[in-house]
Amino acid sequence: MPLGEIEAFLLFLVTVFIFGNLWFHFVEAILRWIKKLFIRHRKPPAWHTLPPDEEDRKK
Repeated sequence: MPLGEIEAFLLFLVTVFIFGNLWFHFVEAILRWIKKLFIRHRKPPAWHTLPPDEEDRKK
C-alpha cells in the first residue's frame, strides 16, 4: 500500500473515532436531561440491604 492510502485510512479512522465520541456524549447528555425531567429530587436507593445498626435505630 502506498503511504498516501495508509494516511487516508488513518485519517478516516481518526474521523470515525472523533465522530463516535461526540455522538456518545451527545446521546448521554440527552438521556441525562430526560432522566432529570422524570426523576426529580428522589433519594437514591441504598446500595445494600443490610439491616440498620443499633446506633442508627436510636437516632
